Amino acid sequence: MSYKLTVVVPVYNEEDNLLRVEQVFQDYFKIAAVPTQVLFVNDGSKDKSQELIETICARSEGFQFISFAKNYGLSAAIKAGFDYTTTPLVGYIDSDLQTTPEDFNILIKYAEDYDLVTGHRADRKDSFVKNMSSTIANTIRRAFTHDGMDDTGCPLKVIKTDYAKRIPMFRGLHRFLPAMIMLQNGKTIQVPIRHFPRIAGTAKFGLWNRLLGPLMDCFAYLWMKKKYINYEVAKKSNG
Repeated sequence: MSYKLTVVVPVYNEEDNLLRVEQVFQDYFKIAAVPTQVLFVNDGSKDKSQELIETICARSEGFQFISFAKNYGLSAAIKAGFDYTTTPLVGYIDSDLQTTPEDFNILIKYAEDYDLVTGHRADRKDSFVKNMSSTIANTIRRAFTHDGMDDTGCPLKVIKTDYAKRIPMFRGLHRFLPAMIMLQNGKTIQVPIRHFPRIAGTAKFGLWNRLLGPLMDCFAYLWMKKKYINYEVAKKSNG
């Protein structure tokens, strides 16, 4: 099959969710707006995640994987997913399935005119503390990046692969994907999507990761913005 979209699914100790990921994507493949495949990125899981991933990929068409030698973090997993994608579009979803693959069909509608399309969880099904800390973090990020995004951490995105591969990713910068596309003079848009409670596994990030960590990352982004090199080739030889 000639796939058009690769959905990167970072995995870290998600054995309780992976069979559900397989099933919901098997259902989604049948209704996908464009031919879609899944790329698991196992970020050094210590449970049975890798065993399950290999089982899924062996029996289910449309699933592939790469596995890290150790845990490198979410930004590294997303970056590796982008690096190993060969389709024109690359997507991203968390393995906890608090967002649904079905909503990729919503984002795909905008992918021709925009270089990054990100979901906006307008009705989040998280705890009060998690929602409040994310709201504060997003407010801080907007003040630094001026990207206009209300929910930059939403784990449902579609990006043109050419742009995704040029993102100079480092630890924590997964929170700045829209801003990093804008540094490339790319166009971004946010679109409302559905959000669901987590029903299996445990969240991997606490208050530090959602609030204080992103504040420190903002200064890293400002440094990168100042140093970022962007160019456009007007002509080149045919040789």
